[in-house]
Amino acid sequence: MRNLIAGAGRTSRALALLEVGASAGLCLLPDFYAYDYGGALVAPEVQRLTSPVFTCAINAATPVPTRPPRVVWRAGLDLNPVDLADPAEVAWLEALVWPEQTDRLARLRAAIMIAAEQKPRLVKGDLRTDLAALAREAPKDATLVIFHTAVLAYISPAAEREEFARSIGSLCDYWIANEAPQVFPDIARRASWEGPRGSFLLSVNGAPMAWADPHGAWLDWVEAAPSVRMTRMWVSPFGPTGSVRSSIETAGTVTGPDCASCRTLRAGSI
Repeated sequence: MRNLIAGAGRTSRALALLEVGASAGLCLLPDFYAYDYGGALVAPEVQRLTSPVFTCAINAATPVPTRPPRVVWRAGLDLNPVDLADPAEVAWLEALVWPEQTDRLARLRAAIMIAAEQKPRLVKGDLRTDLAALAREAPKDATLVIFHTAVLAYISPAAEREEFARSIGSLCDYWIANEAPQVFPDIARRASWEGPRGSFLLSVNGAPMAWADPHGAWLDWVEAAPSVRMTRMWVSPFGPTGSVRSSIETAGTVTGPDCASCRTLRAGSI
């Protein structure tokens, strides 16, 4: 979530958000949360419920937004969306937070309360067959952002990840991916330095932007990251036989959003 705000904060236009592998839809509500990047607090102006505050240590190169994004449309796609009206599903999400991390659990619960009130739209579907149709529903006058975190590893074989990478540019203005670097090595090789072991790589439209803690605790912007101008006619940097990425479904054996590790990252990042 903190990484998404940094990545999407490069435009002042109204956003349409589409998350692939959305789970309970908590990451579809960045404009309802507050962010502390070690300086001024970025927070909603008006909020009935208490906003969880996400802290993130950053390097000097990281561009920090001055306000939350303006979101005019939002939707999530998932093989098995989490129903926050079901106490058993909420309990499962909470159980995935490590027991000693009480502050993370408090943030998760605050986000769940907001999501239960706002009810972001969650669509049951497969990114390989259903993403394009959902993307077409976004308002044409908004900047469409398709994003995903810690989900590409659940897509195999590699050919299906490559097809996703080639096709997504025609669907959106921004494609923000926050994934382990070994999942998309072609992007990682273009970063100006190698991130710490266990870190994720935040990229925008296939360009490396920052190394990140998997749960958003820190973000190191890549010095001299390329300026990425978004357009729905964007062409994948991987070329016709390039490498990498997508979101939450696996071919053959579907672990998808129901797998424990994926849900842990969803809950943990909150």
